[in-house]
Amino acid sequence: MANQQKTALITGATSGIGRELAKLFAQDKYNLFIVARSQDELTQTASELQQQYGIEVTTIAKDLFQRQSPFEVYDQIKATGTQIDVLVNDAGQGQYGQFTTTDINRELDIIQLNIGAYVTFTKLFLQEMVARKEGKVLQVSSLGAEIPGPLQAVYHGTKAFVTSFTEAVREETKDSGVTITILEPGVTDTDFFHKADMERAKIVAEGSKADPAAVAKDGYEALLAGKDKVVSGFMNKVQAAISNVLPDSILAAQMHKQGEPVDGNESAR
Repeated sequence: MANQQKTALITGATSGIGRELAKLFAQDKYNLFIVARSQDELTQTASELQQQYGIEVTTIAKDLFQRQSPFEVYDQIKATGTQIDVLVNDAGQGQYGQFTTTDINRELDIIQLNIGAYVTFTKLFLQEMVARKEGKVLQVSSLGAEIPGPLQAVYHGTKAFVTSFTEAVREETKDSGVTITILEPGVTDTDFFHKADMERAKIVAEGSKADPAAVAKDGYEALLAGKDKVVSGFMNKVQAAISNVLPDSILAAQMHKQGEPVDGNESAR
């Protein structure tokens, strides 16, 4: 192509923050590969983005709970001969409830999605980016990475992994010409809480939720600027700062209170 149009790969691109990020890339004339589970939702998202922004969108329907899926996505993209200039790892899920009562198989799926897929995609595309000395990665983590999360123990644990892992890999590749940015949103108005069966938690039912478009904009601007990490939202920045000072036991107790269900029943439904 004469104008050297760039291409971004976005996981979890059919809803929430991922969808809003897709719009921002499309607006800046990036072609897109978008990955999600539902082909119908992918097709709908792709046609909207193509019509509105006149870019190319390739859909890949994959269940990222499956360990081999990221490898299959990579192979499919390689087969087209397309270079991925930006990787956005966004797909993620949680599970609400006391750890002793929640479903272990769902939690193992969540670990595969929130950690396994991130690590696999990052390795496969980062190797190429480092080899050509350019590229950008956006890891959608969470404010939960900074704070233990009673009633979301596994989810917060996966996000702590994402942030720690990313910071380490960033240090390893700091002279490579590739930038890796972490986005840490707080409670955001997405389908996440419905999927996690967490709509009855006080922090969700009674707290304010960020607009996913605003969160995506924070992440997108930080990515383009090559920043290390952005915590989206003023109050979340405050909470992140406090989390560096207070002991984890106190933070965990505070999160437990905020996470308690409005109806008082903490066990998983």
